Amino acid sequence: MSKLLWANWHRNLGELAMDVIGKPGMTMPDGEFDEWQRLYLFTRADTIYGGSNEIQRNIIAERVLGLPREAKG
Repeated sequence: MSKLLWANWHRNLGELAMDVIGKPGMTMPDGEFDEWQRLYLFTRADTIYGGSNEIQRNIIAERVLGLPREAKG
């Protein structure tokens, strides 16, 4: 469950960084906002590695909440 919370929080932080620096900050080559650009781009991976957020939610539903497995279609 912590992976799911971390990934969402980290992604939201990256999105906030982009809101703050705006489009000029994203398009400046070798600018002062490189670290913020990197944060935004790499936080996308947080929701995938270690199992996608959807898979993590399924695991929580099945193992923690005791819900039945998702039907395979």
